[in-house]
Amino acid sequence: MLEHGGGLRKAAAHYNIPLENWLDLSTGINPEGWPVPALSPAAWHRLPEENDGLEAAAAAYYDNPNRLAVAGSQAAIHWLPALLPRAVVACISPIYSEHPQAWQRAGHKMRFLQNATLPRALAVATPYVLLCNPNNPTADRHPPDIALDAAHQLKKRGGWLIIDEAFMDPTPEDSLTPLAGTDEAPNLIVLRSIGKFFGLAGARVGFIFAAPDILNRMHEAMGPWTVSGPAREVTRLALADTTWQAAARPRLIAAGERLHALLAPLGEVKSTALFATLTSARSAELHEALARQGILTRHYDQQPLLRFGLPGDEAGWQRLSDALSAWRNS
Repeated sequence: MLEHGGGLRKAAAHYNIPLENWLDLSTGINPEGWPVPALSPAAWHRLPEENDGLEAAAAAYYDNPNRLAVAGSQAAIHWLPALLPRAVVACISPIYSEHPQAWQRAGHKMRFLQNATLPRALAVATPYVLLCNPNNPTADRHPPDIALDAAHQLKKRGGWLIIDEAFMDPTPEDSLTPLAGTDEAPNLIVLRSIGKFFGLAGARVGFIFAAPDILNRMHEAMGPWTVSGPAREVTRLALADTTWQAAARPRLIAAGERLHALLAPLGEVKSTALFATLTSARSAELHEALARQGILTRHYDQQPLLRFGLPGDEAGWQRLSDALSAWRNS
């Protein structure tokens, strides 16, 4: 089982600091998520039904009817490699580690391209190209016009472009989700999640956008009722709440810029609206120093990377700022 951010209980036990005393910055989840209302009794009492409005809400929010609701984008990550013929996959890395693990488990061969551009990935001439956009954990971005051109180039060789857009919601203008599985990009597959921008990671709901044949085969493979009734209702309501979305986007973008500025004196920083990643030879030391003060970040053992999520309130921002200042002056 791979390690991920959010392991707060484990950290609390390791450092002997009570849970309530931690500032958890180990994930890229919006700390001011969508406010969940009381749910209807039917959501708990009845079996989930696909004509409950969720699919329509998703089609409107993502501007694409070629969608399938799944139990978090993790479910799509797990199932998708088994639905495509075994081949070589060019993977722009570092990347969310569940992706390569799933492709390797399904019998595909991986070509890891460290910090590669999409043109370089295409030059490897593999049938599949896999990337996160924005990338997790580095926050690198691939412009939408270049990504769309990559899909067109792969189509000529009978290949597929797979993009995880879990962190794209704050900047929907950069998304290729509306084109996935359409006549313009039939070989484009895009994964989306409500866990990050909406702050609903516990609901375990995501979507895959792809050609109908891929969606139908995934639906059959997963079986019925993959998303619970309460999770379907919460997601439908959140996707339809355009007022909250319009207010959240500029707030998150401003918070991301603030986090970037706070970390910039410590080394090279790249950021999204939901997290910032510091590259530093001393990243492991900083991770440990912050953890001893009850501030949890996400450290990557294979690269000198340290990822920071957003503090949820002004007290959290001040606590992080004070800890970083003390580190710089030590």
